[in-house]
Amino acid sequence: MLQDLIVVGSVADNPFVEDITHYLNQHEDYSDIISLKSFLNNEFCPRFIIDEKDWDRIGNKLSGKTVLIVSTGIGQLTRDELAMRNCLIARAAKDNGASWVILLEPDLFYSAQDRGPRPEHGHTKFPRDRSDYKKFDGQPFSARLYAELLKTSGVDEVMTVHNHSVSVQSIFMDRFSGHFHNLLPADVYADYMRDSDIVNEKSLILCAPDRGALSFAQEVRKELGGDLPLLLMNKERHDEREVTVTISPESPCSLAEVEGKDVVILDDMVRTGSTIVECCKLIKTARPRRVVFFVTHFYSSREGRANMNDAVIDEIVTTNTIPEILNRDVQGRLRHKMVVLRIARWMSSFILKLLEPEAEPMRGALYIEDMSSKNPRWRGKMGPLFSSSD
Repeated sequence: MLQDLIVVGSVADNPFVEDITHYLNQHEDYSDIISLKSFLNNEFCPRFIIDEKDWDRIGNKLSGKTVLIVSTGIGQLTRDELAMRNCLIARAAKDNGASWVILLEPDLFYSAQDRGPRPEHGHTKFPRDRSDYKKFDGQPFSARLYAELLKTSGVDEVMTVHNHSVSVQSIFMDRFSGHFHNLLPADVYADYMRDSDIVNEKSLILCAPDRGALSFAQEVRKELGGDLPLLLMNKERHDEREVTVTISPESPCSLAEVEGKDVVILDDMVRTGSTIVECCKLIKTARPRRVVFFVTHFYSSREGRANMNDAVIDEIVTTNTIPEILNRDVQGRLRHKMVVLRIARWMSSFILKLLEPEAEPMRGALYIEDMSSKNPRWRGKMGPLFSSSD
């Protein structure tokens, strides 16, 4: 089925899209398959430009094809503009005969707006009170709208990475009749902890910074053997930037057990870093050997970089779901303690299995390690992760 797969991006020159096309063996440059043009009035108009000399299949040039749209936040375009591009590219694919359209959006847009001001607006694991409804008063239920727009535009299947919202998962599973995949990088993180010298697995403690992160921490724990100590924190948010962090009474592991250990904090995303810094400050009072923060979606901002440059965080590991984090200038001073795991092979392996269940699994590491030479662990760590075959 891969011979009928066409991979395109929502912008040109996206390294994440380039990696996906490489691992899925698409030899033609994705920018030569689709033209991403805008009219003089700034309206976006994508155009599939394969078979330009074929006058016999006008309107059907994609007949029998599966189109994979790879979309990440990147460049000067807003997420609103990128979302609209996804819809128009999907419509262009369907209006030209594509049999199936898949959207791969590692950091799913509008996921933070996962409920609205009324009881029927979203699903949560916790009972909603008046203050929670009021929080969304006057706003749209954007996550549901985005799912509906994608479906109406022609998207048949959606893939994302480490989305922790129960409401978003429920919405997309419903709108896409089960064709929704939330890929959790638990195996990626577990492999990195085992294969690198970032932590000592024999003295490792996993930490969930709040209850929302607990299930993912448990998944990583399972990948590592299932018997590691687990520390659970409570987070109480007072406003956008002020939080109080304590050890949960339900935590399987106590703060006293942290001394001399390596603590890995696991979360889905970080913006300002204020919560994670407070979490690390509390852990540091117990005198661990080191504290490492693993986070899937890293939104780099001046405030976030300044906060997380705090010495309470010894190292940060993230993925390239937001590809700009590969840029050293975007990392800023954090480059001396940041590692980016490029996960396109891991995602491509899942796509291959989905489209061709009988195909041989992809060989090689799940990720490629990207580390600045300013990181003390860089010297002598190039090793097999940087194989030329990648």
